[in-house]
Amino acid sequence: MNSRWLLRMTRWAQNPPSAGRVKFVLAIIAVCAALYAVERFYGWPDALTPDRGVQRGYKP
Repeated sequence: MNSRWLLRMTRWAQNPPSAGRVKFVLAIIAVCAALYAVERFYGWPDALTPDRGVQRGYKP
């Protein structure tokens, strides 16, 4: 572990983030987890998959 991380942890222990910021970060993590779960269970839609032959300037 880097000494910089130890200093950051001591600063967080002395001045913890506000409850609003903690809720905000947890909400972002929850949204990311939900998107991951939906993509994992239902898969990526074929309509959003780029087609390799349709790209601009593509010459095989």
